[in-house]
Amino acid sequence: MDRRFLTVLGVSLVFALVVSAIFYQISAGRGSPAPKAEDTNMKDLVVAVRPLPVGATIKPEDVKVVQVPASQFPKGGISTVEEVIDRPVISNILADEPVHEGRLAARGSGLGLAPIIPKGMRAVTIRVNDVAGVAGFVLPGMRVDVLVTGRPPDNDEGTVTMTVLQNILVLSAGQTIQPDAEGRAINAPTVTLLVTPEQAETLTLAANEGRVQLVLRNGSDQSIAKTKGKALSELYKPLEQRRRKARRPPQPRVIVREVPRPVAPPPPPQNEVVVIRGTKATVQVVNAAPNGD
Repeated sequence: MDRRFLTVLGVSLVFALVVSAIFYQISAGRGSPAPKAEDTNMKDLVVAVRPLPVGATIKPEDVKVVQVPASQFPKGGISTVEEVIDRPVISNILADEPVHEGRLAARGSGLGLAPIIPKGMRAVTIRVNDVAGVAGFVLPGMRVDVLVTGRPPDNDEGTVTMTVLQNILVLSAGQTIQPDAEGRAINAPTVTLLVTPEQAETLTLAANEGRVQLVLRNGSDQSIAKTKGKALSELYKPLEQRRRKARRPPQPRVIVREVPRPVAPPPPPQNEVVVIRGTKATVQVVNAAPNGD
């Protein structure tokens, strides 16, 4: 083989390798920028050791401290364990998730359900059964309407059902303030609702004076329906109309017959005189005298 050809081929390969190496260095430099100076500064961050449900109070064994770059420190994060000890959880925190300030209530705000009640609101618990509780399909976080059935005073229409509250948040079902791990419904005899003080009065009165029914609604539906209520007399109105129709007496039949017109009496007979002249006879009418003679 020609030595000149081998020399040119070797030089070409070396040149190609050099160009490839330079191109690779340029591409790698663009893909991974040089670390910033602040990334070398590490900061303490409090994270959860295990899942922390709503209503739980954080203990020292529930959290730990890890170090993260200062540029990756989350907004609202907490750096010291002392800041989270004995504070109630108002939003679920997963394992190894940073503990945010917005997911904790103030220390001393209460235990269980109390910390998650917003200022100015109230939590009212009412007793329900399987039917009133939508057959047990009421979970914390759902929204419901409240219906009451009773007999209002001075009302002639009997029993009445009315919608007294709409779009009410369910805080807890029974003693549980969150669904179970599998998201199944909770069959609970009591349901706690988040209401205003005025709504709390309405709900308490409805539970004491009538039968309360919860109506499940879509959580994204924020509309307020305008209802008039339904009375017992209106519920059975079609049946009463059929009964009235059955008790109605038969109407008399009206028969229209044509009455014959009266026939005019024949004219009174006239006085006639037969006049014979030769062989020809004629009849002449002679009017009677006015005096009847």
